[in-house]
Amino acid sequence: MIAIVDGGSTKCDWVILENDGTEVLKTETVGFNPNIIKAELIAPELEKNQALTKFQDYLENIFFYGSGCGTAEKKLIVEREIQKVFTNAQVHVKEDLLAAAYAAYRGVPAIVCILGTGSNACYFDGENVKTELPSLGFLIGDEGSGSALGKQLVRHYFMKKLPPDLHQQFTEIYQLNIDELLKNMYHNPRANAYMADFTRFIVDRKNHPYFQNFIYKELKNFLEFQVMPYEECRDCEINFIGSIAYFFEDSLRAAASDFHFRIGTVVQKPIESLVNYHRDYIIPKL
Repeated sequence: MIAIVDGGSTKCDWVILENDGTEVLKTETVGFNPNIIKAELIAPELEKNQALTKFQDYLENIFFYGSGCGTAEKKLIVEREIQKVFTNAQVHVKEDLLAAAYAAYRGVPAIVCILGTGSNACYFDGENVKTELPSLGFLIGDEGSGSALGKQLVRHYFMKKLPPDLHQQFTEIYQLNIDELLKNMYHNPRANAYMADFTRFIVDRKNHPYFQNFIYKELKNFLEFQVMPYEECRDCEINFIGSIAYFFEDSLRAAASDFHFRIGTVVQKPIESLVNYHRDYIIPKL
């Protein structure tokens, strides 16, 4: 049996297949970004999911594509902790950009971008992923992401930049004080996911004139910092994976038009497309 995992910072989508590609389970766990979660918590979190542990003796290959898994050291951490639970499986840990590239692949080379809790971009020619830039993470990178939008929203709230109607609504919904905010920013192991959760407030009010400009500026920031450095960006489609791209697709296309970029596909959850890629290209080689 084979497991395919799309591992975000907030959650992981798991699909287990028979060796012939038949799906037998779809489930979720919390995110296993090794820059955020303590390594020793990964195995216990896996063991909480009884649907998964039912298959722990039968899995032969686990293909885990995770945020924060861009270096050999971080890949090894995740591989080692998953192996503690699935002792009979070969665990293949790759960065989430490769999963996005696979999920967005339509038979032609493209720029592939992740816009979810975090953000990233690469060029995929069908076989190889090329990255021009490092991922600077939650604190100084992740432009256009849920965590970036959440940080901007909270900043605008406490600095009294929001229009009165939005300020009042935010106050009533979150009843957030500065002590609670700082505690979660500096002592919450999932601070990026905590900040990204505030994006729900924006999604529900994305047609408000204030947020239309707010979203547009942040997505333009992403395109400038993470897409423009690719020389291929003028000649090929740019495909997007993730909830931020999905919910703010109109603003994303508007920002892209300013750069004369061609937006191709926008996929909210890549797991289905990722599974299909494995059925077509990876499982036959096992």
